[in-house]
Amino acid sequence: MPISHQDTTAMTMAGLNLIQQALSIYDSDLKLVVCNRPFREIFDLPDHLIIPGTDFADCIRYLVERGEYGPVTDIEAAVARRVAQARTFAPHYMERTRANGRIISVEGSPLPQGGWVTVYTDITRTKRQEELLRARSEELTDKVLSYAEELAATNRQLEATITALEEAKRQLTDTEARTRLTTEMMPAHIAHVGLDRHYTFSNLRLSSVMPGRPSHILGLHIRDALGQDAYSAIRPHLDQAFEGTPSVFEFSHQQSSRRIRTAFTPDRDATGTMGGVYILSMDVTEETQARTALQQTRRREMAAQLTSGMAHDFSNLLTIILGSQSRLQKMDLPQGAADMINATLSAAHRGGSLLNRIADITGARGWHPAPADMALFLDDLEILAAPALDDGIALQINNLLQEESLLFDAGMLQDSLLNLILNARHACDGTGRITLTVKAVQNLWAEFTVTDTGPGFSEPALHHALEPFFTTKGGEGSGLGLSMVYDMTTLAGGRMHLANTETGGQVSLLLPLRPAPARAAPGLVLLVEDSPDLREGVREMLTGLGHSVIEAASTEEALVLLQEVPGIAQILSDISLLGDDTGLNLLDCMPIGHPPILLMTSLPPNHPLHQTARARVPVLRKPFTASQLAAFLHQEGPAP
Repeated sequence: MPISHQDTTAMTMAGLNLIQQALSIYDSDLKLVVCNRPFREIFDLPDHLIIPGTDFADCIRYLVERGEYGPVTDIEAAVARRVAQARTFAPHYMERTRANGRIISVEGSPLPQGGWVTVYTDITRTKRQEELLRARSEELTDKVLSYAEELAATNRQLEATITALEEAKRQLTDTEARTRLTTEMMPAHIAHVGLDRHYTFSNLRLSSVMPGRPSHILGLHIRDALGQDAYSAIRPHLDQAFEGTPSVFEFSHQQSSRRIRTAFTPDRDATGTMGGVYILSMDVTEETQARTALQQTRRREMAAQLTSGMAHDFSNLLTIILGSQSRLQKMDLPQGAADMINATLSAAHRGGSLLNRIADITGARGWHPAPADMALFLDDLEILAAPALDDGIALQINNLLQEESLLFDAGMLQDSLLNLILNARHACDGTGRITLTVKAVQNLWAEFTVTDTGPGFSEPALHHALEPFFTTKGGEGSGLGLSMVYDMTTLAGGRMHLANTETGGQVSLLLPLRPAPARAAPGLVLLVEDSPDLREGVREMLTGLGHSVIEAASTEEALVLLQEVPGIAQILSDISLLGDDTGLNLLDCMPIGHPPILLMTSLPPNHPLHQTARARVPVLRKPFTASQLAAFLHQEGPAP
């Protein structure tokens, strides 16, 4: 049976009352915390002075008035003096003779929480034996007796000092244990290296910050603990820290693809002597991803502000040029003028396409990740890409991901991968192989790598291909394809890398690897669409995803089915229905506790119905693929 706190307190007091010495404990406010029975008896204290919370000054005043410290003319001054001494909370040992002739030793030790504990010992008998020894001994000289007395007093004082040291050692041990526990609980690597660059202290967090590195590194050289690559990255900052300059910096740990933030703080004592360097390292990969995405969004906003006015004016000029050329075509012009007019019209149309590409880059498009099935996504991608490839070019897609469903923006990623595949087609020049490989990297990134069997990137392309308007296609290229892919990748908080392999060019996209929550089991979907052809196509997608489907062409039919057919899990409705009927009307008529309703539309985003719908429920734009539909049905909140 466990012992209660009350029983423990009672047993503690019983033990304190059994010792031969008097004991009292006062807190930092000089209030009595506890005292034992001998303390009351040795000073013959009344009841009101041994109650916890009694003021130390009241107890001293009682003893002074009773003559405990001999004749005193100014009682309050004597009390104030002893209270001031007590507030220093300093260890002390003294011996004094009381008014009744008894001799006591007083030994005080401060407490870590403030206040002190004092032990009073009656040493009258010991002192009288010393006096008897002095009186009766004829062989010992006065000097020897004096030494013996000094030695006895010194021994008693030494015992008090040893007790204080043991208490200080215990407190230091407890503090060290608490400090180590705190450092182990922090999600960071905390360490100290000496002047020889060997670890003198380290928590066990290095392996969690830099996977693959050891946890127990005490005594190791920092180069051996971190590895040569990481040590080379941090060494200039470490050298500065040993010279007395603190620093905070970030570097990429190549083995784990993680971004690490490290702080170096010089360890100097009061005299300025260098004793080493304190180190704090944290994994800031996710923070860097978010920061990169935010920076790219801000750059795009600035670009949009700079280009919107010029694009508007340029669009007006192109309209004038196209109109003028159309009128010229109707005139009777010299031979050869028709070719010049057609060339001008072609250039103007290319200028219009360029404006659209610029709008795609600088427009307010954001990265909106949603759950998507990777296998379905890659199947859709292959269906879209295959018809655009020459007969002599083979497309191979390798999906090495373990996760079936991830969080990503399927539309933007599809655009980017199609762009890379079409660029690879151009590099293959009619014959070769294009390979797309998808795999996980260190459980942090999803890597999409497109390789081809073309001639590879030129040196200028490796350094400038991601810059807007850089192209190696001459007059056929706008120079915006790879920059758009780079824009998408950075919006997602990812990275893009160009390289050459032994067989051709290679482009890698590293996107944050974020597994999607488990999908709900397929259920019964109520499809509301007034066009029979569209209903058939969407129905096939839904059944292909494992859902059962019932159909309606209007709000009225949908409400009847909802009332009569049990087990409807979701409602997918077009915004535009028969006549003036809309999916918003259906939403307004929904009963309490209705299944989730999602809307789809071919209306442009700036249409009032589209904007109103997006403010209330998720909206999917037509046309869409099966993977985009699967991701859309998995949403749980309003579309961004």
